[in-house]
Amino acid sequence: MKGIQGHYNSCYMDSTLFGLFACSSVLDSLLFMATHRQEAAIQTTLLQQIVNPLRRYGFVPSCNVMKLRKQLQQEGYSDHTFATDEKDPEEFLTLVVQKILQLDPLLKLTAEGKVQENSCYQIFLDQKHTLVLPTVQQLFEHSLHWSGLALAEIPSCLILQMPRFGKNFKMFDKIIPSLELDISDILSESPRECVLCGELAGLACADCFTDPTFGRTGFKLFCLTCSEKVHLHPTRKAHQPSRVRLPKGYPQGARPPLPREKLQLFAVLCIETSHYVSFVRHGPRPQDWLFFDSMADREGDQDGYNIPQVQECPEVERYLQMSPAELACQLPREMEGVAKRLFCDASMYLYQSPSMCLYR
Repeated sequence: MKGIQGHYNSCYMDSTLFGLFACSSVLDSLLFMATHRQEAAIQTTLLQQIVNPLRRYGFVPSCNVMKLRKQLQQEGYSDHTFATDEKDPEEFLTLVVQKILQLDPLLKLTAEGKVQENSCYQIFLDQKHTLVLPTVQQLFEHSLHWSGLALAEIPSCLILQMPRFGKNFKMFDKIIPSLELDISDILSESPRECVLCGELAGLACADCFTDPTFGRTGFKLFCLTCSEKVHLHPTRKAHQPSRVRLPKGYPQGARPPLPREKLQLFAVLCIETSHYVSFVRHGPRPQDWLFFDSMADREGDQDGYNIPQVQECPEVERYLQMSPAELACQLPREMEGVAKRLFCDASMYLYQSPSMCLYR
């Protein structure tokens, strides 16, 4: 009896809560921020009956989660099926984080000077993409490039929804987890390096994004000199590089190397046949992974109860260290332990910024 006990279609909520709070404090501000009286009851249940016992005793009974589900339903925040039916983690997060507790938006994106705010980011891809066995880094970059978006600021918590259609169809057979997400070239106002010479970049070329000359994927930034030379090539003369905006007050004479902004992966939510589970990183080493299933076993029939399970899964490290070619050859049914579920069934990736966590 470890983790959060599941009951009556609660796996989406159990896995989300375990992923967010078991080994990370990035959203602890939700638990202590000032709220109105109506919202305070939900916040108290979340803190005192779910997060505190999870961290202190390592176990939360199903009645505690059911109390939260009924509160969300009774207070009129959601439809009358919230305590009975299966939902999506995104629906639960949007309801609690955005609508009820009204935390400042976790994600701010910019497009043509306009800022968009949300709590999650759904990855969409151009139908002409050439990705076969992508990393999360590649998926995020491709999606932002195709949508013409950039990060307006460094998020303390970044929640990425993988490209899926419903609960069954997956766009990719496997997705490689990026343990670190480099967002340096995705920020709208940030000093960046020229991809060729390493000097301070002054121009970004969206048309060079998929040019194999500079790497198969990734944003391409150039200093003025390199950009001029690169775009003398007949295949690139029609490209239209855009100016890189620097933060106000950034010293003009600053020289690389420039610091890289990276987010750390701390949890992954996975779904297979309508059942959610989660993987959580509990340490800095590649083998420091926990697997959580709120309904891993059951005692009794209709009058019985579910038995949740938390287990170490160091076998994940073996697959993380494989080359893409090796990983592509791995048959899901033959993958060791629960690794298949991480690589083949990922639905949502959760990242945190170690530096921004201190301020939000």
